[in-house]
Amino acid sequence: MRFVDLLLGAAAASSAVAAPTKTQKRAGPFDFTGVSESGAEFGNTALPGRLGKDYTWPDHNAISTLVQKGFNTFRVPFMMERIIPDKLTGTVNETYAAGLDDIVTFITGQGAYAVVDPHNFGRYYNNIITDVEGFGAWWGTVAKRYATNEKVIFDTNNEFHDEDNDLVGKLNQAAIDAIRGAGATSQYIFVEGNSWTGAWHWTSSGTADAMGKLTDPQDKIVYEMHQYLDSDGSGTSETCVSATIGAERLADATAWLKANNKKAIIGETAGGSNDQCIKAVQSLLSHMKENSDVWKGWLWWGAGPWWADYMYSIEPPSGTAFTKVLPSLADYI
Repeated sequence: MRFVDLLLGAAAASSAVAAPTKTQKRAGPFDFTGVSESGAEFGNTALPGRLGKDYTWPDHNAISTLVQKGFNTFRVPFMMERIIPDKLTGTVNETYAAGLDDIVTFITGQGAYAVVDPHNFGRYYNNIITDVEGFGAWWGTVAKRYATNEKVIFDTNNEFHDEDNDLVGKLNQAAIDAIRGAGATSQYIFVEGNSWTGAWHWTSSGTADAMGKLTDPQDKIVYEMHQYLDSDGSGTSETCVSATIGAERLADATAWLKANNKKAIIGETAGGSNDQCIKAVQSLLSHMKENSDVWKGWLWWGAGPWWADYMYSIEPPSGTAFTKVLPSLADYI
């Protein structure tokens, strides 16, 4: 989502997280269905920030409720600078990392996937990351922490934008190489492109050219695209362009995926709690279901304990999307 800090914060163990012992079987059209669990990326202008004031961690009970609804994937946004402060090649802040360890352990203990998501828009301390080797080092440190947990998914970085496409490709490749080099050889890696990783201009922006060259010795790359349904695709409005805009905005990306034998997920999508937006979301998900050979799942933006009356909140028990949109999405979970 394009706005980094809609909400400012309202008023440790260093061992690797072990693989979960509990598993959960589910039936549905997709491998991954879930939500982004916001909180730890909040208050990004306050670094390192204070827990409970500037940022928070997702709520265990809310996640359990969403698991009961059939969701099996939870993306956990957090700040690169908080887990490894000062420099990309630095050491882990164990206090902050303990919070990430806790939520990852809880999610994967439910038999669900935990997507580890540095929510930085390709920036570190607000500067575009150009140190490819340093970015790889950052990922090597973080990935090593979760290398034994097969239910962890690594999301290279949230929504690169206004960067050179070749640089974005190199950063993604460095992340892949570092993750595998850290011993995380069985997990999926979600890779994000330039131009806010938008599906609707995946090919026209040129991001597809660089991203299509990525390689993984484990062949477990999933291309993470985002797609909102308002007029500018930013996810900042309760209004959707039309009832069919979801399918329309995925068409070119679907063709690229099929032509290049790639797999993808919509890592962020949402719409307002009104008839036209619900139909627009259903249009997007129906298109994905019809093309599930290349589309492997979708994640709603977003959940989290500090969203309050946010228009897209799917946080149980009273989030707007939880009560008014979710009942219409059962066929896609």
